[in-house]
Amino acid sequence: MTSAGAGAATAFAAAGAPSPAVSLPRRRGIELALIVVAVLLSVYGYCAVGVARHGTLPPGAAGYGAGLGVLALVAHLAVRLRAPYADPLPLPIGVLLNGIGLVLIYRLDLETPGDRAAPTQLVWSTLGITLFILVVAALRDHRVLQRYAYVSVVAALALLTLPILFPAVNGARIWIRIAGFSIQPGEFAKVLLAVFFAAYLAANRTALAYAGRRFWFVQLPTGRVLGPIVAIWLLSVGVLVLERDLGTSLLFFGLFVVMLYVATGRTGWIAVGLLLASLGAVAVGRLEPHVHGRIEDWLHPFASIDAGLGPNQLAQSLFAFSAGGVLGTGLGLGHSVLIGFAAKSDFILATAGEELGLAGLSALFLLYGLLVERGYRAGLALRDPFGRLLAVGLASIVALQVFVIAGGVTGLIPLTGMAMPFLAQGGSSVVTNWAIVALLIRVSDSARRQYDGSTAP
Repeated sequence: MTSAGAGAATAFAAAGAPSPAVSLPRRRGIELALIVVAVLLSVYGYCAVGVARHGTLPPGAAGYGAGLGVLALVAHLAVRLRAPYADPLPLPIGVLLNGIGLVLIYRLDLETPGDRAAPTQLVWSTLGITLFILVVAALRDHRVLQRYAYVSVVAALALLTLPILFPAVNGARIWIRIAGFSIQPGEFAKVLLAVFFAAYLAANRTALAYAGRRFWFVQLPTGRVLGPIVAIWLLSVGVLVLERDLGTSLLFFGLFVVMLYVATGRTGWIAVGLLLASLGAVAVGRLEPHVHGRIEDWLHPFASIDAGLGPNQLAQSLFAFSAGGVLGTGLGLGHSVLIGFAAKSDFILATAGEELGLAGLSALFLLYGLLVERGYRAGLALRDPFGRLLAVGLASIVALQVFVIAGGVTGLIPLTGMAMPFLAQGGSSVVTNWAIVALLIRVSDSARRQYDGSTAP
């Protein structure tokens, strides 16, 4: 607001008259321009891979660019018509990250002709953007989700439990595979649990302020208020531990602690969360052989080389990052496919680090950081507690997931077996991430609309 506008608002308030609505720019033109840049960068990466590998442009470059461009344009039109005040950055960031992910998967497909994942990932990306459009168009007000808090938590627990009935894949029971079709229910459950946590904490925010017993240096709320949500959290994390999905367990734990901190404003929850996470990690790491093996690989990444067995996946990942240097080897010119079967999923960030270098990797992290920051900004700007908690929770899902995955493949923390948002191969992951972006778009539209004096469409 300009100084003249601020003075006018002050004058109206002093006179006892209602302040006029502030007219805010809708910035849809900026969004469209950024989408065009995102699509062009993705097409450029696709072409760069073809030129590096075969010396000529890949035959599907035009179709890839047209398909991605049309999907992004339709998504933009949905935002322009149904959420005109929304933040202009989340959608272009999602398009660019998704486009780069398709490029990296296509690049790895050239090394594994018998296992082509890019066409399937493109189909899932189309479904994800379609879901984005449906959410933006159909969800007129994010507060409607608050009515379905308990439906969300029941659905989330059901989705988390289903994989127990199916065989383990790579040591973890996190997939449902039927007739060649597979989904990862935990990806959808994280959004549903965020809705439940936001609704429950918002509805009980007053009761949470009243002190119960004191534990160490944290004043706990009464058990009647805190008990149900702690029980739901323990149940969800317990199921994930049985399924050996420790990455999603860590994600849910972090989500619970962050949202509880935002709801109560008590910094002690962060300390308690870190303490409990450390104790749980030590216990599970010693008792669960699958997790213990990953911790040993993390502590001694080059032990397999010393034993004459060759480098394991983590060692190959570290070699890839080292080979990339500052500017990278160039798209299509790396050797991260040597990582093995997880090169397109868990370790796809190693391909980005090798072929785009530290500069490209930093750019990717900045994109994720900007997406998270816009989610936090939208949440803090909202007046209703549910919307604030929902936006912070959804943004925290992305932040925690990026940290857990990036930390694992770079050797900062043990590997957890999760998918990098938008980049990695995984249909359930890309669809869920587009749903998160759609909800952040809806929340940001409501946040800016309240300052413009408009009502929901």
